[in-house]
Amino acid sequence: MSAEEIRALMHRFFDEWNKGKTAAMTAMDECYATNVIVHSSSGAVYHGLKDYKQYLSELFNAFPDNHMTIDDMIVEGGKVVTRFTVTGTQTGEYMGVPATNKKFTTWEITIDRIVDGKFVEEWSRRDNLSIMQQLGLIPTPKK
Repeated sequence: MSAEEIRALMHRFFDEWNKGKTAAMTAMDECYATNVIVHSSSGAVYHGLKDYKQYLSELFNAFPDNHMTIDDMIVEGGKVVTRFTVTGTQTGEYMGVPATNKKFTTWEITIDRIVDGKFVEEWSRRDNLSIMQQLGLIPTPKK
């Protein structure tokens, strides 16, 4: 794929994600290989699209209004690095934490490897500490 095609794939996925859970799950079927490997921010590794979709479905259940905005994108060879802003409101349980009904804004950076027009491997890092502080799950240090 050309750099332009890779950029278009990433933008398409983000556009569909921001339409909500149903559109995001459909886009995942189209954009991710069935044997994708995802190295997540939490340290978990998801082997296969089915497992990754299960995790992201739970994420949507907890943060149904989550939204991603691309801030930067770098494409080189078959990889794309994307820095983006994520916002959302925790209105459902997430990883055993009851709904807080609080909003968060954070950053995330992913590196995706693409083969034959599909994401086959992803590395993700986000500011989980900031999310936990904004949701009131851990205290924010005093200035």
